Amino acid sequence: QVQVVESGGGLVQAGGSLRLSCAASGRTFSRNAMGWFRQAPGKEREFVAAISWSGGSTNYAGSVKGRFTISRDNAKNTVYLQMNSLKPEDTAVYYCAARYDSGSTSRPDEYDYWGQGTQVTVSS
Repeated sequence: QVQVVESGGGLVQAGGSLRLSCAASGRTFSRNAMGWFRQAPGKEREFVAAISWSGGSTNYAGSVKGRFTISRDNAKNTVYLQMNSLKPEDTAVYYCAARYDSGSTSRPDEYDYWGQGTQVTVSS
């Protein structure tokens, strides 16, 4: 079993930056692909970014490509989401997720463990 805990959310002005962290514990972290998802009020949860267990493969939603960067430090059992050029439409609760498989995916139903989420609010 893997436990994941997100941190780093907050309030930022449009154009600003935030870095989210996801600390994982339990089952061997380095063999888990990880992903970030978000859910805005009244909307469904949507894919943001994912990274393979080695960090060698990443994929992004079109809406964040070029602005967000996912990375991981397996020595620290932590995944990061660097968010730059933030927009008001990025406002949402951001969730970190882990899956047993080593390959990354954008499908939320392929993730096995989820954190509680961290709020990101971007003001205009």
